[in-house]
Amino acid sequence: QFDDFTKIDMRVGTIMKAEKMAKTKKLMVMEIDTGIDTRTIVSGIAEHYTAEELVGKQVTVLVNLAPRPLRGVESQGMILLAEDADGKLVFMSPEEAVKNGSSIS
Repeated sequence: QFDDFTKIDMRVGTIMKAEKMAKTKKLMVMEIDTGIDTRTIVSGIAEHYTAEELVGKQVTVLVNLAPRPLRGVESQGMILLAEDADGKLVFMSPEEAVKNGSSIS
């Protein structure tokens, strides 16, 4: 329903720091400036991107999820990605740089 969609709060954010989580293959811990705050997000993207590739990248962040602990780190949102035909994860990012916190609708 359209009303359900309007409850989703997606914002543009920039990855400020990224570090692969120790003792895992897939998890990356990132610090993201969402324009409304800076938050930690844990995502299973470490097999697709290095920490160095992520810093400075603008991404789409789902900001109104309840925090969730993942391996002892509280993840405070979700980054949106698509999976291509080869199984590679691809960021859903703005075509042009926009201000952090810009709402996506």
